[in-house]
Amino acid sequence: MEKEEIRSLWDNMKAQLNEKQRRQYAATLAKTYGYGGATIVHQVTGIALNTITAGKKDLQNITNNPFFPENIKQIRKTGGGRKKLETNHPNLPTWIEEIVTNQTYGNPQNPLVWTTKSLRNIQKTILTKHKMHISFKSIGTQLKKLGYSLQQNKKMLQIGESHPDRNQQFEHINQTAKTFLKEGQPVISVDTKKKELVGNYANNGLEYRLKKSPRLVFDHDFPVGELLKVAPYGVYVVNDNSAFVNLGTSCDTGEFAVESISRWWETVGRGSFPGARLLVNCDCGGSNSYRARLWKVELQRFADRSGLDVFVCHLPPGTSKWNKVEHRLFCYISKSWAGKPLVDVETVVSLISNTTTRRGLRVVCQSDSGVYLRGKKVSDEEFKAVNISKIGSHDEWNYIISPTR
Repeated sequence: MEKEEIRSLWDNMKAQLNEKQRRQYAATLAKTYGYGGATIVHQVTGIALNTITAGKKDLQNITNNPFFPENIKQIRKTGGGRKKLETNHPNLPTWIEEIVTNQTYGNPQNPLVWTTKSLRNIQKTILTKHKMHISFKSIGTQLKKLGYSLQQNKKMLQIGESHPDRNQQFEHINQTAKTFLKEGQPVISVDTKKKELVGNYANNGLEYRLKKSPRLVFDHDFPVGELLKVAPYGVYVVNDNSAFVNLGTSCDTGEFAVESISRWWETVGRGSFPGARLLVNCDCGGSNSYRARLWKVELQRFADRSGLDVFVCHLPPGTSKWNKVEHRLFCYISKSWAGKPLVDVETVVSLISNTTTRRGLRVVCQSDSGVYLRGKKVSDEEFKAVNISKIGSHDEWNYIISPTR
């Protein structure tokens, strides 16, 4: 092996080796060269002669070789490197817990807790109180070890007591839905999403754009010209994971709710479900409230037009978060337009129509320019003409509206 060859081998390998591997590789080159090899390798690599000698000693015992299976994951000697924070500061976990204890929320019996103290505030407190410098990232690691995590608010506490027949109503809804699905009859979940501002207003969420080129929107939500809001009324079809959204620009009333269901039936439902029955699952309040006369009168008109027997099951009070349209449609609509201003109605329709999920959700969206007035009265005569049959133990929540024949 010539001197230039050693130089070439070393230049090709040195960047890929750690400190220990370099001295062992240098020792290997010296051994391969033969007599005087250590001096030649020293001249070529600049590695000290005593370092090359140490490399030769490493090679004498194969178990010290970093490529030996038992040592493949460890380079330094046992005990080498910087000590863990807990080793140098055994009281650190206690200090952190003392700081966050007064700011800790949640049930202490739960395995996970969380805190409102920021990492940098904890960092500052430890520096002030214990004269210890620690990075905020290390504090985050310590909190994770202590069982803390970042969490959002969760709507779980019901205002007032639960209805005593809540579970019974859920069982009735589930059993009725299973029967309809087994027979191939349509089962829909309906509700109105919260109203959205239309215009170049800020919309929560993030989107990918070129660096330093954020989308510019109005700095306030004050009306520019005539302030327009849209009310998306969603119809989620449990049978085939499809949905229809009627985008209203007027008031959210019982007339608007039933018009949305009617548009779904004429646009999608009639061709997909040639049956004679429809199950509507909805909340107890809002435009489709079980107390609303207009809702039932409009359902009667829809039943007469479509020829369908309309079965209605209302969710018990305080349980709207279990409505399937909420977590199978509305949450994905919010994700699809996150960070995008809803500049006009056409944009809203496009964003909703392009909403998809990994499970194959398909959404049809139409705009509805109809005018729906609040406070529309329903006379006693009109309400008595509703062909309604109450069913189940809670007949105010469960009823059938049939066509008048």
